Amino acid sequence: MRARKNRLYNRFVKRAMDIILSFLALILLSPIILAVCLLVHLYLGEPIFFRQERVGLDEKVFTIYKFRTMKDERGADGELIPDHLRQTKFGKWLRSTSLDELPELFNILKGDMSIVGPRPLLVKYIPLYNEHQKRRHEVRPGLTGLAQINGRNAISWEERFDLDVRYVDRISFFTDCKIILKTFVKVFSREGINQSGDVTMEDFKGSNPKDKGS
Repeated sequence: MRARKNRLYNRFVKRAMDIILSFLALILLSPIILAVCLLVHLYLGEPIFFRQERVGLDEKVFTIYKFRTMKDERGADGELIPDHLRQTKFGKWLRSTSLDELPELFNILKGDMSIVGPRPLLVKYIPLYNEHQKRRHEVRPGLTGLAQINGRNAISWEERFDLDVRYVDRISFFTDCKIILKTFVKVFSREGINQSGDVTMEDFKGSNPKDKGS
């Protein structure tokens, strides 16, 4: 009975909640979103938004929107210089407060994402997942999730994927509420923003052949 209720919640109630909450959040947070737009334009220039292809429900690719946190500086070869050289104090602050994630509310409203779910990752990782890890795509990716309240970017890839799949198996209204509440605590405490002090998390290189589901 409990499993059936959770399936019904995931299929019908969760999407309705995403639409209502993301719409309300966009209205209530519009002054903050506008202010961040102006600050990004002032400190980092154009474009204001960072766009990138990510993987969503059933491995469908979509474009995610965030506020830029780095400059667009390139070397003599035309390639972007390393992340730590493009990061600014303002960009670091934007990431530490999670304000750079606010444009993802549009992704939630569109149906690309959910408020709660595994974080959407890069398209290039798809061939690297084992069968266990691929299960993270059985639900819509989220603005926050179990991995974000249990270490965020400070935990290993394997730990993150295990938490993602655990969420897929235990999805429920109460689980989502608990994750949302704990997310606010994590955001205000600014825990686990980077891995070992890096600007961004280290790329996923694939799992050990002995790992689950390989």
